[in-house]
Amino acid sequence: MDLFELTDRLGEGNVEAIMGLLVGLIFGIAAQRSSFCLRAATVEFARGQMGPRLAIWLLTFSTAVVWVQGAQYLGLFRVSDARMMAVPGSWSGAIIGGLMFGAGMVLARGCSGRLLVLAATGNLRSVIAGMVFAIFAQMSLYGWLAPLRNWLAALWITPDGRNLNLLEMIGLPQAWALWIGLALAVLAIGLALRNQLGLRPLVFASGVGFAVALGWMMTWTLAQVSFDPVNVTSATFTGPSANTLMFFLNPNPALRFDVGLVPGVVLGAFLAALIGRDLKWQGYDGADAMRRSLIGAAMMGFGGMLAGGCAIGAGVTGGSIFAATALLALTCMWIGAVLTDVLLDQRRGALLTA
Repeated sequence: MDLFELTDRLGEGNVEAIMGLLVGLIFGIAAQRSSFCLRAATVEFARGQMGPRLAIWLLTFSTAVVWVQGAQYLGLFRVSDARMMAVPGSWSGAIIGGLMFGAGMVLARGCSGRLLVLAATGNLRSVIAGMVFAIFAQMSLYGWLAPLRNWLAALWITPDGRNLNLLEMIGLPQAWALWIGLALAVLAIGLALRNQLGLRPLVFASGVGFAVALGWMMTWTLAQVSFDPVNVTSATFTGPSANTLMFFLNPNPALRFDVGLVPGVVLGAFLAALIGRDLKWQGYDGADAMRRSLIGAAMMGFGGMLAGGCAIGAGVTGGSIFAATALLALTCMWIGAVLTDVLLDQRRGALLTA
């Protein structure tokens, strides 16, 4: 049975949701076993360490770039069809939202994707913070915060109603994307060897990047045979978290890739933690930790929606297709996270040891 027959039998929305579920399963398993986390990588960087978390993040990012660009070379995907490239990008949203998201993930002790993975392993801190994140993302998408988000995003947008490809902006051929990914992969492997990382975390870190590429390829393939328009997209957790929340609140919900993705990540991370015996109930250490976490989650919900994606959606998914505003958002996430760690956590640590 080919994809056309499958969509005719099951319905395009159901097939799209199944694709999201599969991508989420792979992502959840790989992210849980590799401890993939942008927040941990930025904290290492802020403290002058080129450590294992940075190596894992860099390998994930480079793997996504290599798989996505390789798929485009083989005709299995077309970057220009990605929804992120087909709509206007916001420079102002990438800057402001990226800085907010970066600061928020340090305060919350994890980005939105990491919170989802940890929640599946019994971390109640992440369950609560993840709910706050989803609520603020929904408020920023359609609720009370939507006018503010729209105003900030409209301050500075890309021309001609489309996002921009960074390589085209600086005059480099698209073929360079694959070579950049391979160069970053070599750097990541070098860092991994320096930090004596074993083979298993590297394989699973690569699996996170592969899940991102798989999402791009699956939704693009579905769009080629679908009668109704299909968003060519991949793993991201700001919009999908909001949409999944509304799926359970809406009396007439629609199945889409987003709605399959989030449960898939939870299920995959839970199964990986169960097999690895990593399931453990955890809670907040006190009121101060809870307050900090909830503020960070709220900042990520609004910041991620304003930036056009979270640490995964903009940082890896958007970065893998060299969407200019996504890479700007990723850069600002790093800046926001580093500044927050330096100004709050490192300073607090110095005061405590003084």
